[in-house]
Amino acid sequence: MGSDTLSAGADVFSAVGTVGAFLLGFLLLRREHHREADRSEDERRAQAARISAWVELVRKVDGGRELAFHIHNASDMPIYEVELPLPARGDEEPGAEFVGLVPPGRTVQRSAPPDWLRTYVEPEPVQIEFLDSSGRRWSRDEQGSLSRTD
Repeated sequence: MGSDTLSAGADVFSAVGTVGAFLLGFLLLRREHHREADRSEDERRAQAARISAWVELVRKVDGGRELAFHIHNASDMPIYEVELPLPARGDEEPGAEFVGLVPPGRTVQRSAPPDWLRTYVEPEPVQIEFLDSSGRRWSRDEQGSLSRTD
Protein backbone atom coordinates (compact mmCIF):
# COMPACT_ATOMS: atom_id res chain seq x y z
CA MET A 1 0.00 0.00 0.00
CA GLY A 2 2.88 2.39 0.74
CA SER A 3 4.18 1.94 -2.80
CA ASP A 4 0.71 2.68 -4.26
CA THR A 5 0.39 5.82 -2.14
CA LEU A 6 3.83 6.97 -3.23
CA SER A 7 2.97 6.25 -6.87
CA ALA A 8 -0.37 8.09 -6.58
CA GLY A 9 1.40 11.04 -4.95
CA ALA A 10 3.93 11.11 -7.75
CA ASP A 11 1.12 11.01 -10.33
CA VAL A 12 -0.69 13.91 -8.62
CA PHE A 13 2.56 15.88 -8.39
CA SER A 14 3.25 15.19 -12.08
CA ALA A 15 -0.29 16.25 -13.08
CA VAL A 16 -0.06 19.46 -11.04
CA GLY A 17 3.34 20.18 -12.60
CA THR A 18 1.95 19.61 -16.10
CA VAL A 19 -1.04 21.89 -15.49
CA GLY A 20 1.27 24.51 -13.93
CA ALA A 21 3.64 24.37 -16.90
CA PHE A 22 0.70 24.71 -19.29
CA LEU A 23 -0.68 27.73 -17.38
CA LEU A 24 2.74 29.37 -17.21
CA GLY A 25 3.26 28.80 -20.95
CA PHE A 26 -0.18 30.23 -21.69
CA LEU A 27 0.49 33.33 -19.55
CA LEU A 28 3.87 33.91 -21.21
CA LEU A 29 2.33 33.50 -24.67
CA ARG A 30 -0.45 35.94 -23.79
CA ARG A 31 2.04 38.48 -22.45
CA GLU A 32 4.12 38.21 -25.64
CA HIS A 33 0.96 38.64 -27.73
CA HIS A 34 0.13 41.88 -25.86
CA ARG A 35 3.72 43.09 -26.26
CA GLU A 36 3.54 42.39 -30.02
CA ALA A 37 0.19 44.21 -30.28
CA ASP A 38 1.67 47.24 -28.48
CA ARG A 39 4.69 47.18 -30.81
CA SER A 40 2.40 47.03 -33.87
CA GLU A 41 0.37 49.99 -32.57
CA ASP A 42 3.58 51.95 -32.00
CA GLU A 43 4.63 51.21 -35.59
CA ARG A 44 1.20 52.32 -36.89
CA ARG A 45 1.46 55.58 -34.91
CA ALA A 46 5.08 56.24 -35.95
CA GLN A 47 4.24 58.12 -39.16
CA ALA A 48 1.20 59.92 -37.73
CA ALA A 49 3.25 61.12 -34.75
CA ARG A 50 5.55 62.99 -37.16
CA ILE A 51 2.77 65.18 -38.62
CA SER A 52 2.03 68.64 -37.24
CA ALA A 53 0.03 71.72 -38.20
CA TRP A 54 0.02 75.29 -36.94
CA VAL A 55 -1.00 78.80 -37.92
CA GLU A 56 1.66 81.53 -38.11
CA LEU A 57 2.12 85.04 -39.44
CA VAL A 58 4.18 85.20 -42.67
CA ARG A 59 5.47 88.01 -44.87
CA LYS A 60 4.05 88.16 -48.37
CA VAL A 61 6.17 88.97 -51.42
CA ASP A 62 4.73 92.51 -51.53
CA GLY A 63 5.85 93.15 -47.94
CA GLY A 64 2.40 92.70 -46.40
CA ARG A 65 1.54 90.17 -43.74
CA GLU A 66 -0.88 87.27 -43.81
CA LEU A 67 -1.78 84.38 -41.60
CA ALA A 68 -0.86 80.98 -43.02
CA PHE A 69 -1.45 77.36 -42.08
CA HIS A 70 1.72 75.27 -41.99
CA ILE A 71 1.46 71.48 -42.37
CA HIS A 72 4.72 69.68 -41.67
CA ASN A 73 5.36 66.05 -42.61
CA ALA A 74 8.56 64.93 -40.85
CA SER A 75 8.02 61.29 -41.91
CA ASP A 76 9.61 59.39 -44.82
CA MET A 77 6.26 58.82 -46.60
CA PRO A 78 3.62 61.21 -47.96
CA ILE A 79 0.31 61.86 -46.21
CA TYR A 80 -2.96 62.13 -48.12
CA GLU A 81 -6.39 63.78 -47.95
CA VAL A 82 -5.04 66.39 -45.54
CA GLU A 83 -7.73 68.66 -44.10
CA LEU A 84 -7.68 71.44 -41.56
CA PRO A 85 -11.14 71.66 -39.94
CA LEU A 86 -12.17 75.29 -39.41
CA PRO A 87 -14.40 76.31 -36.52
CA ALA A 88 -17.82 77.68 -37.46
CA ARG A 89 -18.44 81.40 -37.02
CA GLY A 90 -21.87 82.23 -35.63
CA ASP A 91 -24.56 80.10 -37.25
CA GLU A 92 -22.57 79.07 -40.35
CA GLU A 93 -21.57 75.49 -41.11
CA PRO A 94 -18.07 74.38 -40.01
CA GLY A 95 -15.69 74.28 -42.97
CA ALA A 96 -12.31 72.80 -43.75
CA GLU A 97 -9.20 73.84 -45.64
CA PHE A 98 -8.42 70.94 -47.99
CA VAL A 99 -4.71 70.54 -48.65
CA GLY A 100 -4.54 67.14 -50.34
CA LEU A 101 -1.06 65.64 -50.31
CA VAL A 102 1.94 66.66 -48.20
CA PRO A 103 5.20 65.11 -49.46
CA PRO A 104 7.69 63.51 -47.04
CA GLY A 105 10.04 65.92 -45.27
CA ARG A 106 8.12 69.00 -46.47
CA THR A 107 6.15 71.84 -44.95
CA VAL A 108 3.18 73.05 -47.00
CA GLN A 109 1.61 76.50 -46.48
CA ARG A 110 -1.95 77.59 -47.17
CA SER A 111 -3.61 80.93 -46.44
CA ALA A 112 -5.66 81.07 -43.25
CA PRO A 113 -8.95 82.99 -43.08
CA PRO A 114 -8.14 86.75 -43.11
CA ASP A 115 -10.45 87.46 -40.15
CA TRP A 116 -8.22 85.24 -37.97
CA LEU A 117 -5.57 87.98 -38.15
CA ARG A 118 -7.58 90.10 -35.68
CA THR A 119 -7.13 87.56 -32.87
CA TYR A 120 -3.65 86.30 -33.78
CA VAL A 121 -1.02 86.63 -31.05
CA GLU A 122 1.65 84.00 -31.78
CA PRO A 123 2.10 80.70 -33.67
CA GLU A 124 -0.31 78.08 -32.37
CA PRO A 125 -1.23 74.49 -33.26
CA VAL A 126 -4.36 73.80 -35.31
CA GLN A 127 -6.41 70.64 -35.78
CA ILE A 128 -5.43 68.40 -38.71
CA GLU A 129 -6.92 65.24 -40.23
CA PHE A 130 -5.11 63.03 -42.75
CA LEU A 131 -4.54 59.54 -44.14
CA ASP A 132 -1.16 57.96 -43.46
CA SER A 133 0.70 56.02 -46.15
CA SER A 134 -1.13 52.81 -45.08
CA GLY A 135 -4.58 54.37 -45.52
CA ARG A 136 -5.37 54.85 -41.82
CA ARG A 137 -7.16 58.12 -40.90
CA TRP A 138 -5.71 60.20 -38.07
CA SER A 139 -6.63 63.40 -36.30
CA ARG A 140 -4.43 65.66 -34.18
CA ASP A 141 -6.24 68.29 -32.11
CA GLU A 142 -5.07 71.76 -31.08
CA GLN A 143 -3.54 70.35 -27.89
CA GLY A 144 -1.41 67.91 -29.89
CA SER A 145 -3.37 64.77 -28.98
CA LEU A 146 -3.24 62.16 -31.77
CA SER A 147 -6.07 59.68 -32.38
CA ARG A 148 -7.28 57.21 -35.03
CA THR A 149 -10.55 58.34 -36.60
CA ASP A 150 -11.50 55.25 -38.61
